[in-house]
Amino acid sequence: MNKMELAEKDYLKKEAPEFRVGDQVKVHLKVREGDKTRTQIFAGTVIRRRGRGTSATFTVLKEVRGDAVEKTFPLHSPNVEKVQVTEKGKVRRAKLYYLRLKHAPQS
Repeated sequence: MNKMELAEKDYLKKEAPEFRVGDQVKVHLKVREGDKTRTQIFAGTVIRRRGRGTSATFTVLKEVRGDAVEKTFPLHSPNVEKVQVTEKGKVRRAKLYYLRLKHAPQS
């Protein structure tokens, strides 16, 4: 274990969520509004996972009223309460960027 891994060990989540690219997920986020906090759910398809350690992120794509909305979340952030897998996906690619093209405006 190198020095960076030793320094990051305290900041990693103990129960890292198990999901893969192509899975349908619900991401439960902590949202602060003034002095109150609430949980907001962002549901969609995981199109990318990248990084390792504290810099690991994943991107979720969701369709809202015919448009594509894409958000990137840090995997070990304290604002991400949990990632719930609603449906397992079976894909043959590591990055599903072609799903963005389905929602691109036609010209």
